[in-house]
Amino acid sequence: MAFHKVRFPANLGFGSVGGPERRTEVVALTNGYEERNTPWAQARRRYDAGIGLRSLDDIADLIAFFEARQGQLFGFRWKDWSDFKSCKPSADVGFGDQIVGFGDGITTEFQLLKTYASGAAAQARAITKPVAGTVRVGLQGDELQEGVHYSVDAASGIVSFASPPAVAEQITAGFEFDVPVRFDTDRIQVSVASFQAGDVPQVPVVEVRL
Repeated sequence: MAFHKVRFPANLGFGSVGGPERRTEVVALTNGYEERNTPWAQARRRYDAGIGLRSLDDIADLIAFFEARQGQLFGFRWKDWSDFKSCKPSADVGFGDQIVGFGDGITTEFQLLKTYASGAAAQARAITKPVAGTVRVGLQGDELQEGVHYSVDAASGIVSFASPPAVAEQITAGFEFDVPVRFDTDRIQVSVASFQAGDVPQVPVVEVRL
């Protein structure tokens, strides 16, 4: 997939609106009951980047970024200000934030994960775009040192260990991350007069599967 390793300007995305989207198929039965199913194993996130624009300079920055991505052609990184850490937004990232796997004495590569839990239900999300320099990894409750015990691929979210964790050893991680997205339009329409009157353009952005 065509993807640029650049983040949408975080100051422009700060006021954006968006979040996870699910696709659920609901079939109403003749007896009043219903059946529900989903073809999606993971949620897909959508945002509107236009809401965060505050000045004509912001619009200029948006257009420059849009043109450099050639509209929908190239993907890019997006900071979701409501969900960009392995922990609560107000907390500091810690190496024990998320469980990402258990050792088997053979495997050396593990995908970063973030688990969303409520009651007995939980959903694990693969994190493919961690922010370089923010990833912290732990093994059996002890923090490891990047560059010595492990390395992180910021383009895929894969943690590679220098030696495989032993059988049943718990691997944890903490991190900040971006969402891989693309523009969901090939057109940006802006009226300076309307913008100054408070009418902002719609700039849809959608998550891409990697």
